Amino acid sequence: MSIGAHLIELRKRLMWAAAALVVGMVVAFVITDPIIHLITEPIRVIAERRGDDFSALNFTSVTSAFDLRMRIAFSIGIFLSAPIWLWQIWAFIMPGLTRKEIRYTVGFVASAVPLFFIGCWVGLLIVPHVIELMWGFTPEGGVNFYNAVDYYDFVFKLLIVVGVSFVLPVFLVALNVAGVMSGKAILKGWRVAILIATIFSALATPAADVVSMLMLAGILVVLFFAAAGLSMLFDRRKARRVAASEMASGPIA
Repeated sequence: MSIGAHLIELRKRLMWAAAALVVGMVVAFVITDPIIHLITEPIRVIAERRGDDFSALNFTSVTSAFDLRMRIAFSIGIFLSAPIWLWQIWAFIMPGLTRKEIRYTVGFVASAVPLFFIGCWVGLLIVPHVIELMWGFTPEGGVNFYNAVDYYDFVFKLLIVVGVSFVLPVFLVALNVAGVMSGKAILKGWRVAILIATIFSALATPAADVVSMLMLAGILVVLFFAAAGLSMLFDRRKARRVAASEMASGPIA
């Protein structure tokens, strides 16, 4: 295809992706009420513990309530329309890939997407603990009026961070397949991986909730060792193929 044809194809794919996003946002806008109710549950728990009305979601401007709903609609719309825009991206780049690259790409996407959503779900379980922990630093006599937009940004970013942390092992395997890191090199970093997983889990969960911290750290460590083991398996297969190729191309006695 010429450059012009590629640009026309890209425009068509982008239009389909944008249309899917708009549809996803419309659907998400309709269900913003239950989403807001879900993410603000920690605020209601704090208000009940304090026995007063000085803990609430605060809308500081005329348009802030609408702004919050639009932010939620955009974020959820991206997830709802993900199958469409991911397919558009894939359909655009697939003609330029070899069969081997296509197989690897499908494998990585099939692994990364579920892990990301599982990570977001775990992050949703962690959010109430983090908010309650931060609330514990409020001095006596203080109030907790959470700005609606800032509160949502905090929750959304935390979900993204935890979701991405679950996908990191997939990137380690990708680096191994690309020949950047060997499986043994990945495994040698197990001490650092355990330390990072423990520190991250300690920061993401309240100090008093040791069980949640250990569970999150354990999941991250298991994912790391799974990535290391899979990379070592790939290295062994690669070594056997190289050895077989050298034997086939060796001198005939």
